[in-house]
Amino acid sequence: MKHIDAISHVTGQSVFVDDIPVRTGTLYGSVFRSPAAHGRIRSMDLSGALATDGVVRVLTASDIPGVNQVGGIVADEPLFAVDRVTYQGQPVALVVAADERVARKAAKKIRVDIEPLKAVFDAREAFKNELFLVPPSTIRSGNIGAAWDTCRYIFEGQTGTGAQEHVYIETQGTYAFVSEGDNIRIQSSTQGPTHVQETVARVLGLAMHRIEVEVTRLGGGFGGKEDQATAYACMAALASYILKLPVKVILQRTEDMEMTGKRHPYGADYKIGLSGDLKIIAYQAAFYQNGGAAADLSPAILARSLFHATNCYHIPNTEVTACSCRTNLPPNTAFRGFGGPQGMFVIEAAIAHAARELKVHARAIQEKNFLSEGDQFPYGQVAKQVNITKCSKLADQTFDIDGTMQEVASFNRKHPLQKKGVALMPICFGISFTNRSMNQARALVHIYLDGSVGISTGAVEMGQGVNTKIMQVAARTLSVPVSRIKIETTNTTRVSNTSPTAASSGADLNGKATEIACNRLANRLRKTAATMLDEDVKKISLDNEWVTIDGVRSTLSYADLVKKACNERVCLSEQGHYATPVIGFDKSTGKGHPFAYHVYGIALFVAHVDCLRGTYRFDKVLIVHDFGNSMNTSIDLGQVEGALIQGMGWMTMEEVVFDRDGKLLSNNLSSYKVPDIHSVPRKVTCIPLPVKGPKHAILRSKAVGEPPLMYGIGAYFALQEAIRAFNPGHVPDLIAPMTHEKMLMSLYG
Repeated sequence: MKHIDAISHVTGQSVFVDDIPVRTGTLYGSVFRSPAAHGRIRSMDLSGALATDGVVRVLTASDIPGVNQVGGIVADEPLFAVDRVTYQGQPVALVVAADERVARKAAKKIRVDIEPLKAVFDAREAFKNELFLVPPSTIRSGNIGAAWDTCRYIFEGQTGTGAQEHVYIETQGTYAFVSEGDNIRIQSSTQGPTHVQETVARVLGLAMHRIEVEVTRLGGGFGGKEDQATAYACMAALASYILKLPVKVILQRTEDMEMTGKRHPYGADYKIGLSGDLKIIAYQAAFYQNGGAAADLSPAILARSLFHATNCYHIPNTEVTACSCRTNLPPNTAFRGFGGPQGMFVIEAAIAHAARELKVHARAIQEKNFLSEGDQFPYGQVAKQVNITKCSKLADQTFDIDGTMQEVASFNRKHPLQKKGVALMPICFGISFTNRSMNQARALVHIYLDGSVGISTGAVEMGQGVNTKIMQVAARTLSVPVSRIKIETTNTTRVSNTSPTAASSGADLNGKATEIACNRLANRLRKTAATMLDEDVKKISLDNEWVTIDGVRSTLSYADLVKKACNERVCLSEQGHYATPVIGFDKSTGKGHPFAYHVYGIALFVAHVDCLRGTYRFDKVLIVHDFGNSMNTSIDLGQVEGALIQGMGWMTMEEVVFDRDGKLLSNNLSSYKVPDIHSVPRKVTCIPLPVKGPKHAILRSKAVGEPPLMYGIGAYFALQEAIRAFNPGHVPDLIAPMTHEKMLMSLYG
């Protein structure tokens, strides 16, 4: 089945927030942002903005009827700055005008006097000054202190990974208006409708049932709209509530890039110990997360870095500590992988360091330490249905890893100014929200008189195909064609208390809830059919819009059955609720079972470097991925390919740069480079691992959104191998991204 939005996307018919036809009297908001990274607000002059023709109002913190707070996990983020600013781009006021251009012009006329305070931009500096968003946390296993004495080889070092801009096609935006009874209706580009609803209610001082949030679809999210869409929804809703007129707030690209958080930059220290036969005996790491000026989702992201700190390796003695550091940058936020990529990069860097010193390829250490069935992760969960070795063996059989490495070695001997490098990137990624309470979902399903079906869930469609998969679940369960099914917009009035569509769990949670609701409806229809046909209900099935008896088609069609059921007053509406079983984690002990299952895979990279110019390309990336029983191979393959390129961009060309005053320099798409058609590998092949999926995955089809992004880490290490082939004395700093400029300096450094 094809993505149900494919045609509307390519023909331009898909509706996003800025495409919604505006109501009469609609006003437009423009945010006045702090020009300083850290300082005390001495005074603010709004007169220039208020005097601008067309300006209706300038809103500040003093206009908020409820609580000036949008922080989720930690209440440390005001909607509008009051006495102090903590990062450049922080919202201070909202100019509301009859025209968008007027609002932006007027915002530039606001004058603010700020007393400068010392600003910190580096996580390690913040760590030294004990500037923490939340207290540090640690996960341990085995006896790390005693383990070092048993190691034959011990290596220590530092690593770092940079930020990454989300570059969703649709920028942050909201359209809000007051409905009858002074209620607020919000069209928001958000991954978390309930979070928007809850926060707007807090800011306005209203009950949540007074706030209705609707999401048709997003033009991309990647985690950047899980939390950070909320502030702009609050601004639009506040203006609309006060002025009793519709208000739209849509950020321009540069505004979006300057005001919103990125993937968290991480620094890390590591220490790894191996036996003589290359078994990893001990591993110790400390992560320094640059959280920015407010907590946002940093604590949860930090937890996942700890959970994925050992990737797919069994290491009996571990100690990993994570510190979320407060700096004067925009609050960094969720990004595809949610801290997992940062944690995985460090263990892969430590293995690469050990391999370089021991004069072996990293593959020798990787494969020696793969997880086996029954091994225990450092956080206490027992590994089940472990597929990493199966992925590695299939990759070897299909892609001839040894042969590829020999070909590269031969090429390097013949080409003095062209070098290639080979790297393997295995992955193991846990599926579930790390906050147990968020692992729940609901679905509301209606069967109408004519047999058509309407489905509402908490899932937000943002290009990943979740609505397509939910439609497939309903079609299979009710045994009707997809033409009979409509997926409704995501709306907090129809489905309440939703978890954000994130953590690769959208299809699992909402698909399971849909399956539950559809099964109940199907069972009611089967009972009605049994009565009509005077047959045992156990013999009755629904099959391709017909009722069958012991597998033989009867004279009763699905359409006639629905009409009869309605006439008999059978309920044809149902709500399904699903909560992921077995999961849980005790933060006090650092042990538990946080994930419903794990996704495995392995990627083979071949990088090609022009050693004269410092430019590079990737000849091929060959992947074996653990899809389980994929319910939609085209969508799942698309997710793998997209995540791969996004991960490679993070590791290579996507460099977020701030100046010494905390101003973002890479603030548009001419100064921030993302992969284009010329950047992607010349060949990308992904084959599925032929294994049965876990029961907690919807229709045993494993989640696919985030895990493949980690494959991109292999790009960095393939480039390092190519550098060493040209410059054998090169000692890498293990700091990503490896831009072309850095490549040139590394070749001759």
